[in-house]
Amino acid sequence: MTAMTAMALSTALASPAAAQTDTPCGGDFDAFVADLKQEARARGHESGLVDSFFRGVRQDRDVLSADRRQGVFQMPFTDFARRLISESRIENGRRNAEKWQDIFDQIEADHGVPRGILLSFWAFETDYGAVQGDYNTRDALVTLAHDCRRPEIFRPQVFAAIELHAEGDLDPQTTTGAWAGEIGMVQMLPEDILNNGVDGDGDGRVTLKTSVPDALMSGANLLVDLGWRPNEPWMTEIEVPEDFDWSLSGLTVEKPVADWGQLGVAARRGDLGPAELPASVVAPQGHRGPAFLVYPNFRVLFEWNQSFVYVTTAAHFATRLEGAPAFDAGDPEPGLSGDEMKTLQRRLVEMDHDVGEVDGILGAKTRVAVRAVQEEFGLPPDGWPTPALLNRL
Repeated sequence: MTAMTAMALSTALASPAAAQTDTPCGGDFDAFVADLKQEARARGHESGLVDSFFRGVRQDRDVLSADRRQGVFQMPFTDFARRLISESRIENGRRNAEKWQDIFDQIEADHGVPRGILLSFWAFETDYGAVQGDYNTRDALVTLAHDCRRPEIFRPQVFAAIELHAEGDLDPQTTTGAWAGEIGMVQMLPEDILNNGVDGDGDGRVTLKTSVPDALMSGANLLVDLGWRPNEPWMTEIEVPEDFDWSLSGLTVEKPVADWGQLGVAARRGDLGPAELPASVVAPQGHRGPAFLVYPNFRVLFEWNQSFVYVTTAAHFATRLEGAPAFDAGDPEPGLSGDEMKTLQRRLVEMDHDVGEVDGILGAKTRVAVRAVQEEFGLPPDGWPTPALLNRL
């Protein structure tokens, strides 16, 4: 499993600080498995099938270790993007776009999901299928369902995996994937495979690990199910005027494209998009760094992965694969280290701002809080925390 796969997955499902629910979790692992077996039988599965699914199941400590790793999301956008977007990834993307042109054409015709988006996730999740993860899928799901951080997410996935096993599409002994239980080239959870899996190559099976048509069509089907709006853009790099009101930036502010144009926002390449399309200005490293206009389809990508820096990088990479130039990095002010970010978050909490988890990651709530204190200090409210701001606090 590559470092890229690990970083793509570490927030793919929910915040580490997700609220606890009444979902059963914790305690003796064997007793927990016995409870899962009982529920599986109550759902109508035969005892022989249930026993075969859970035979040899074990708690995977490596999965728990991977689930706790979040450090990469502390990287600034430009560093993160340069780490992920390489010339080889771009070239491999172009080759795959040509090799599977008929499949991409069919997806765009049927679903309106562009090839750039699918290529981007295919690249970042598994390097175009080359590295799909070697964690036992069943063990990973049961381990995370037993762990009390997010049992409400993973317990249902265990039963979805049993359904796949019953259909002959998952071998609990040999099926492997990512540490969080995703399977295949575009890394889909069992429940998503059940609901959105597509037999793209016509062989009668949904095989996401070895069939490119199955993986791409299933990924497109999932995006549509998550709310993808056909044949609409997702991101455009922009230039803003010197007197731009940065309090209007961020995903909490949405205006029609025409209104942004009247405020002096201009596309760096091409046009801004349909006049009535709702859009937001995002500046991942503040007013001196790169800036983008993002549309409803950009928000859909957070259903795939909740990390802002990951989604913004994937969205930009998708535009690169469709011919856009590399973003203009500008001259952003230095950001904060992970420890400094935690100090900032703790100070913001003391000031009665909601930052979510104090985790050293610049998430959506922390950006909103930073913007509020920047306005108090008369600074450009761009949501980008700097050492100078930390010192002021």
